[in-house]
Amino acid sequence: MSDFEKMGSFYLGREYDAQKGETTDVPLLFDARDLTTHGVIIGMTGSGKTGLAVSIIEEAILDGVPAIVIDPKGDMPNLLLAFPELAPADFEPWIDPAQAEREGLSPGEMAAATAERWKQGLAGWGIDGDRIKAFKDAAEVRLFTPGSTAGRPVRALQSFDAPPKALRDDADLLRDRVQTTVSGLLTLLGIDGDPLTSREHILLSSILDERWREGRDLDLPGIIGLISSPPFDMVGVLPLETFYPSRDRMELAMQLNHLLAAPGFSAWLEGEPLDAGGFLFSPEGKPRLSIFTISHLSERERMFFVSLLLNQVLGWMRTQPGTSSLRALLYMDEIFGYFPPVKEPPAKKVLLTLLKQARAYGLGVLLATQNPVDLDYKGLANTGAWFIGRLQTEQDREKVLDGLQGALPGASGRSEIDRLLSGIRKRVFLLHNVHDDAPVLFGTRFAMSYLAGPFTRDQIRSVTSNRPERQVPEGTGKAVRPPVRAQGEQDAVLIPDGVYSVYLPAEGEGLAYRPYAGVFAKVHYSSARYRVDETGESAWLAEAGEGPVPLDWDDSFEADIDPALLSEGLPEGDLEPLPGAMMEKDAFENWSGMFLKWAPRNTGIKLFSCSEPKEVGTPGETRGEFVARLEMMRREKRDEDVEKLRKKYASRFNTLQNRLLRAEQAIERESEQASQRKMDTVVSFGSALASAFLGRKINVTAASRVGTAISKAGRLKKEKEDVARAEERAGSVREEIEKLESRLADEIEEIKAKTSEPVSVEEVMLRPKRSDVSIVLSGLVWLPWRKNPQGGLEPLWRSRQRI
Repeated sequence: MSDFEKMGSFYLGREYDAQKGETTDVPLLFDARDLTTHGVIIGMTGSGKTGLAVSIIEEAILDGVPAIVIDPKGDMPNLLLAFPELAPADFEPWIDPAQAEREGLSPGEMAAATAERWKQGLAGWGIDGDRIKAFKDAAEVRLFTPGSTAGRPVRALQSFDAPPKALRDDADLLRDRVQTTVSGLLTLLGIDGDPLTSREHILLSSILDERWREGRDLDLPGIIGLISSPPFDMVGVLPLETFYPSRDRMELAMQLNHLLAAPGFSAWLEGEPLDAGGFLFSPEGKPRLSIFTISHLSERERMFFVSLLLNQVLGWMRTQPGTSSLRALLYMDEIFGYFPPVKEPPAKKVLLTLLKQARAYGLGVLLATQNPVDLDYKGLANTGAWFIGRLQTEQDREKVLDGLQGALPGASGRSEIDRLLSGIRKRVFLLHNVHDDAPVLFGTRFAMSYLAGPFTRDQIRSVTSNRPERQVPEGTGKAVRPPVRAQGEQDAVLIPDGVYSVYLPAEGEGLAYRPYAGVFAKVHYSSARYRVDETGESAWLAEAGEGPVPLDWDDSFEADIDPALLSEGLPEGDLEPLPGAMMEKDAFENWSGMFLKWAPRNTGIKLFSCSEPKEVGTPGETRGEFVARLEMMRREKRDEDVEKLRKKYASRFNTLQNRLLRAEQAIERESEQASQRKMDTVVSFGSALASAFLGRKINVTAASRVGTAISKAGRLKKEKEDVARAEERAGSVREEIEKLESRLADEIEEIKAKTSEPVSVEEVMLRPKRSDVSIVLSGLVWLPWRKNPQGGLEPLWRSRQRI
């Protein structure tokens, strides 16, 4: 195992000797857990900031830690350019023909030269193709372009879903979520709405707060409808019409409608849903590296999207159990404008909340900037690791020192850091980590990903050519078809006598409702083996057709509908006529009886179990969520075992280090004595020879001096033997230390082997007994659909995945 391949440690480079102006052989290993106290990278253009950030993300992925990357400049898609073969053909598509021509080379020749340079550069840091392949295989890398179809689009303008219950139950977090969401939306409209004085902000906040507290999702058309007809009559102590007259509200609704109807905004309405958990883990639980490049967006659009995404990350984080290990990484490449010292843009409040609270959940936040003077250093007081590169001005250096002031040991510490910062070269960084005893200079390693520079739109398309087709919201299935709207005036819908009719309310224009036979059933599941004993309510809906079997529960779907949100009667809007089968006498009663027979064989709870580690999934937990939880448990156990192992060996290392220190002190002492003895012997022999050769004859004194010199020579030989024995003892201690280090490395490798194999997951289906299924409500259920800007119809409800 390489000296830098340490579990839970990020290999970022090697320590740097400022006096010699070169890197040493000592690797700079950053403990992954230290990122739970967050980090910030500061450095001017050309300092190597992007390369360091890429290296940190590469190391996180290698350690099985998923990451979300927000990229305002277009540099981070370079993480897709990892080439294990390091072949010229891999580099050639990323060679600039104009630059090759300026250097007198063809694109192929320049690609070959670049490949060789990258190969040699990586080799100099001990990195080969196998490590690059391990990085590529460790995670699924996906490139998103919100507001554009160049990469993977993101369905952001339909992502006003209610936050998770854990967040809704926290009044402060819910208030912040509402405020930042509304601020981002108003920023998109060009409205600088103050949360305390802007009536636009107060109105929208009241609408979101009222709906989200009920757990009800919203989309942009629904928000437009609620602006026209808010679900409340008073705002504070004033009547709604006094606070915000309907005519003025209509202007705000029109602004949002123009936004929705603009052709350029269609890309905001399609693509993958804004789901932080899905961005971090695949459905199978494999870590993901999700890169959101937003360089193509306007400033307003960037702020809007970043606010929404950060809110989603915060909501996901609050649903996770606590941990001391690094669960996930959130990196933002350039926070200029998002974290200013004075202003309060929508994204800043969410970032502050993440910096304050994310540590407990294992979410590491890493920020980067080249403009130190534009950072709120009070906010960064929660940041434990500072990576400081070359700074452009003395003012920048002073701002950084001010930011570090609380962590510096007095004036001497500040002056020492200032001295180190003043001499920093390109690709050299000063790491100040609150978990370490002292700052350290280090040179950054070669990035495994080829740094080709900012991506163009065509380059983004080339690396996401396999992106999925446009996605529509969940809710489609075999039994779900868009309602067919009647042309012209529609006949009144007649409800058969004795049939209970309910509908799911929706707001906005262009609503259409389709009728379903619905059953809301209470189902009890019990299993001692899998530690399950719970009762849940499910809504099963099916369409009625023609033929001998007008309704088949095998063609039904389970809807994610809270019965408390249903209203009795008929909804307002375009209603599809009831099929003939629904007009038959006793039809709904018969269908309910059929459901009671069908449900025990066809419904159930899907659970996942694992033998090592021994764990059972919870009801509703997906395979991906279960696997991700298992991997987190294994990482926590790994970190805990490695920490125990290091503590176990620490006393032995300390003993050997003390013995080595004493041995080296003995070598120094014996060497000094031998050196002095040698000098005395030389003087004695010189004196004796002088007496012998300068005198007329060898007298007694000369003979005595020769004898003394010979005696001292004997003692010199003994001193040399003492030095040799001391060096032998030191060498023996060094060998013991090396053996102990090797033994520790082997035991750590054994721990690593236990966590490197994929977890084995089994699927278990718990079926209810016939007596455990009871119908709470059955009858006619009307579900809403709405016409989207593309002319299609989309459901305003969600179905659950069919078991």
